[in-house]
Amino acid sequence: MTIALLAGLMPWASPAQEAATPAAGAQALPAITVSTVVRRPMRDRVIASGLIGAVELVQVQPLIEGQPIETLEADVGDTVAEGQVLARLSVSTLELQKSQFTASLASARATIAQAEAQVLEAKASADEAERVNRRTAQLRQQGAASQAAADTAQAASVSANARVMVARQTLEAARAQVALAEAQLANIELQLNRTSVVAPVAGEIVSRTAKVGAIASAQGEPMFTLLRDGQLELFADVAEQDLLRLRPGQKVLIRTLGTAEPLEGTVRLVEPTIDTATRLGRARIAIGQMEAVRSGMFAEAEILVSERDALAVPVTAVSGGADGATVLRVRQGGEVERTPVTTGIRDRGMVEIVEGLFSNDLVVTKAGAFVRPGDRVNPVPAEPVN
Repeated sequence: MTIALLAGLMPWASPAQEAATPAAGAQALPAITVSTVVRRPMRDRVIASGLIGAVELVQVQPLIEGQPIETLEADVGDTVAEGQVLARLSVSTLELQKSQFTASLASARATIAQAEAQVLEAKASADEAERVNRRTAQLRQQGAASQAAADTAQAASVSANARVMVARQTLEAARAQVALAEAQLANIELQLNRTSVVAPVAGEIVSRTAKVGAIASAQGEPMFTLLRDGQLELFADVAEQDLLRLRPGQKVLIRTLGTAEPLEGTVRLVEPTIDTATRLGRARIAIGQMEAVRSGMFAEAEILVSERDALAVPVTAVSGGADGATVLRVRQGGEVERTPVTTGIRDRGMVEIVEGLFSNDLVVTKAGAFVRPGDRVNPVPAEPVN
């Protein structure tokens, strides 16, 4: 009786409840974020930084020394043309020397005239002495003149010819004096021209040390320093492993503190050496908009090494190990498998997949998620990366 009573008091499950019990006990699949393998533009970039400086600095020194600076006709910041006068030196001393050499030249030319007259006179005397010598010799052969007279006539002829030689040498010496005086006068004229200190090239003056009243000297600091043609470039320091990937002509985006938008540039030159202390190389980058920069500014450069369309996944989807790079690929049905891949360019959070995956494959977005090969997951699409 007790057993029957207890049996009547026990709750009995309905058929619907009995059917729901096994379903409630089934294990739900974990929701895992996955990314789709897509084809997108991938850009291989090298990031570098450095200072903006001159392509070529030209130093202007005086071509003559010892003359005081009288006037300055250009200052820092001026844009000058080739041959434009920058400063003028004193010419008073040189003008006095020019007067002296002009007088010396006139004197030397007068000496030439005298020497030419002496040559003519000596030549005439020599010709007359030679005629006398020949007549006396003929008379001596005929017995009409003594031997002493013949010897005297011959000696007079030799002496007259010697005077001709001396007169001609005097004439050559006078001509040499004229040439010397002309050279000295030309040198003074050159120095007078050089008292105007001119710009050897067109450009912008970036420094000036010349002061009015100072004595011009080529041994000290340059009077002016010119930025040739106003050309500036970026001297970018590049990591050793990236230097060999750079080539002249590659496009560059340059960012400075003074510009809202990046400036365009190109790699002009890759220097062939690497600093042994810093292990950095240097690339010289031509700047397209030089009016937006100044010498000495700091700038960052983004150098485009290569660009191509390629399959890509988020960088977080790739893990590395002793066997190389791998991803967790989600097969149809939600089963996870580990797949080895070959990677390439890394660009803005994405990595190129060279081998191992196909377009529209699904991979676990975060390789460090608590998922193992063979697990089944509920894939949840990740937000696309721009």
